[in-house]
Amino acid sequence: MSGEDSKKVVLDIHETPPPGKFLVLSIQHLFAMFGATILVPYLVGLSPGVALISSGVGTITFLIITKGQVPAYVGSSFAFIAPIIAATAADGPGAAMIGSFLAGLVYGIVAIAIKATGHKWLIKLLPPVVVGPVIIVIGLSLAPTAVGMAMNNANGEYSLLHFSVALVTLMIVILSSIFLRGFLNLIPVLIGIVGGYTFSAIVGLVDLSGVKSAKVFEMPDFIFPFVHYSPAVTLSIVALMVPVSIVTLSEHIGHQMVLSKVVHKDLIQRPGLHRSIMGDGLATMLAALMGGPPNTTYGENIGVLAITRVFSVFVIGGAAVFAILFGFIGKITALISSIPTAVMGGISLLLFGIIAASGLRMLVDSKVDLDDKRNLIISSVILVVGIGGAIMKFSANFEIHGMALAAILGVLLNWLIPGGAVEEDINMYEVELEPEHKTTAQ
Repeated sequence: MSGEDSKKVVLDIHETPPPGKFLVLSIQHLFAMFGATILVPYLVGLSPGVALISSGVGTITFLIITKGQVPAYVGSSFAFIAPIIAATAADGPGAAMIGSFLAGLVYGIVAIAIKATGHKWLIKLLPPVVVGPVIIVIGLSLAPTAVGMAMNNANGEYSLLHFSVALVTLMIVILSSIFLRGFLNLIPVLIGIVGGYTFSAIVGLVDLSGVKSAKVFEMPDFIFPFVHYSPAVTLSIVALMVPVSIVTLSEHIGHQMVLSKVVHKDLIQRPGLHRSIMGDGLATMLAALMGGPPNTTYGENIGVLAITRVFSVFVIGGAAVFAILFGFIGKITALISSIPTAVMGGISLLLFGIIAASGLRMLVDSKVDLDDKRNLIISSVILVVGIGGAIMKFSANFEIHGMALAAILGVLLNWLIPGGAVEEDINMYEVELEPEHKTTAQ
């Protein structure tokens, strides 16, 4: 395929595929998000079925809010893993859901502010010198979790057998990422889970009794407010969950910028960053109301768009419908629950490292000069406070934990220390489009 042909659009944003292709194209997007979306609830103790349903509902909501102009899929966010675990350990899953809802509410407030005043103030608040190190903290703070899952058995004791399964899974993911091409290159996590699961079955670590007893159609374990818990907003929950929005908002802007280049439309201007942020926030709030993890736009699905050149929002909507249906299939959720911890541990060894590396990449791509004492101080404080797990305790019911504290300190230091490169930070979010945009006939 020539470079010119590779830029041609197969299906534009508002076009629909022929009936025979609709299923295949939608299933592609389902597979692209599947591995990461079920990994998050697996790690934090939530229902994978609910996560699939909330991602589907959230995606449809996102498409509606953005007036069907942004072909993006939303799925479980990795940024909230540590805060959800901490909130659940302190006050139960209800507290984590309240915190997730509040994080989505922050998105809504930011969207309204952007609608009224534009988005440049947000870039000033969240420059790469703050967001990059916070992303690194997210990845590295989860490293002990990944290693523990990979090395230990169900009793928390070291097991060479479990570690071997984790390493085999890791190697499958790595080889898939490096040697596979096309769409298969976008689903190394799913391939790794399937490969690791197969190896686990061979060595006797898989228990399928739950799959056999599960019904074909089954209600997943929703967590509804006023039914399963009494909602109560506390300062500790706010301090633990809300600051993570600092990172996910920046991630959202980056995804919108990349997506704009892929579909050759300035989505930050039309339908507007305020609409996409509002859609993302509402998706997270809806997920919290049903017991799912917070949502975020998925880079994996943007990769599918770039390869297939199929930008149709109807295809994205089809994937969302399939995700909802999968969440109600008891056999599937039981099969997900039967995945050995070592398999997920092997996946996490790479994924959490990639999260940290993506923060480093942001610093490099943004040309953050660490010879500049200002940048060096801000990034150093964020990294040590975040990775070290520092906690500020104001009272028995109010404390700010490592990653949240690191994000808050980063924003404050960036504001207080003079000399920030504001114009350069704003310019990195400008969308440059090529002059021509071609569509192939169907």
